[in-house]
Amino acid sequence: MGAAEETGLRGLYAITPDWNDSRRLLVATDGILQAGCRWLQYRNKTAPRLLRQVQAEALRELTQRHGARLIVNDDLELALSVEADGLHLGRDDGDLAAAREALGAGRLLGASCYQSPERARLAVAAGADYVAFGSVYPSATKPQAERVSLRLLAEVACTLPVPVAAIGGITPDNAPTVLDTGVRLLAVINALYDAPDPRRAAAQFMALFATGKDQHDLTQ
Repeated sequence: MGAAEETGLRGLYAITPDWNDSRRLLVATDGILQAGCRWLQYRNKTAPRLLRQVQAEALRELTQRHGARLIVNDDLELALSVEADGLHLGRDDGDLAAAREALGAGRLLGASCYQSPERARLAVAAGADYVAFGSVYPSATKPQAERVSLRLLAEVACTLPVPVAAIGGITPDNAPTVLDTGVRLLAVINALYDAPDPRRAAAQFMALFATGKDQHDLTQ
């Protein structure tokens, strides 16, 4: 059994924004986790190294308190230093096979695959536990990102042997359409962290999973 199956890799996958205000970040994340989200990716492309270390350590403590999992974006050294539950790598962020070896069998490895099923197949072969496709809708985080079709999401969701995450412009309103493709993870940044009440926004997403919108038990 792979790491994805052992940990129930499915549901709402919150990704942090580029906030250097650590208190603001922790308050919002605490609310999101209180709503039941159990997957968190720490991603901050603008913070200096020391601040990223401090934020990652604080988020590690917060996720442990809530029984959630912490995945670190792009930085293998940081993921290992804070004893995160895994690492997520983009196209130019490092070698997947080398990361898999360094992480060991007990930690998760995710890969951004954009609009490429072939990249996803190579990622799985290199040891990825899940793959992410996007942008599904226009995204404020990456406004120039190419779009992935719902048809392609449905194709990879039913043919790849690992869970598929959808990312990009996903909101509580359009999430049901995305879940209809069979993806197991909804990766969300702005609809959570830019919401007036991040906890309430997370609860709206979690309600979709609780009702079995994607025909799976997503509450694990």
